[in-house]
Amino acid sequence: MANKRKRHRVLPGFGLSMGYTLIYLSLIVLIPIAFLFLKASTLSLADFWETVTDDRVVASYKLTIYTSLIAALVNAVFGTLIAWVLVRYDFYGKRIIDALVDLPFALPTAVAGIALTTIYAPNGWIGQYFEAMGIKVAYTPLGIMVALTFIGLPFVVRSVQPVLQDLDRQYEEAASTLGASSTQIFVKIILPAIFPAILTGFALAFARALGEYGSVVFISGNMPMKTEIVPLLIITKLEQFNYAGAAAIAVVMLVFSFVLLFLINFWQWRTTKKYQMN
Repeated sequence: MANKRKRHRVLPGFGLSMGYTLIYLSLIVLIPIAFLFLKASTLSLADFWETVTDDRVVASYKLTIYTSLIAALVNAVFGTLIAWVLVRYDFYGKRIIDALVDLPFALPTAVAGIALTTIYAPNGWIGQYFEAMGIKVAYTPLGIMVALTFIGLPFVVRSVQPVLQDLDRQYEEAASTLGASSTQIFVKIILPAIFPAILTGFALAFARALGEYGSVVFISGNMPMKTEIVPLLIITKLEQFNYAGAAAIAVVMLVFSFVLLFLINFWQWRTTKKYQMN
């Protein structure tokens, strides 16, 4: 009877791998979040509620969520378009454009904020033309959206691009031979296949925008009740040594982000399941 050879594994077995996974996640994610909730719990319920419902804090919530949502939606549309161009067309300079997509990942956010402020200020290279039309970009919510769009674009492009590359074109060719128009092919065949990836990119861009600080702090102007974002307000609380207040505001944003990401992931799962069934 031939001896059975033990299968060689590149990585350790499930038990050891899962142990490393749980330890790593605990040290990097779970423990810091737990201490955040623990610090916020040092406030009484009345003080906690008063802190998180202050008019200035509520205004920063609305501004952060609103601008992050708009920026993520813009990126979902134009990021998908850029991914489409990079996958479906061959042109001179394609590799350069593909590399430029990752620039917001590599560029320090403070540098990005300074550059965007310089460009879109009332006397900036681009801002002066908007100023002539009566449109102010820098030091307004519109400027915040510009910064959040800049840092969130790669998430959508890099989520959609590999799905488009793996998409089998035989279905498109079959639909075309049956007389389907380009619009019908995109809506009925391509969009359902890439929609889960678009949702993933949207969720990542939105989550990234909610916590963005460096690129926004310069272009926003940081005016309370007008252009003050939640991360800046948390930093302000920390500078005042109000650690419990900063933790309370952070907990609210953390819970909101978690619930929103859960709903988006659930929607993505339902969409993927529906597409696989069809």
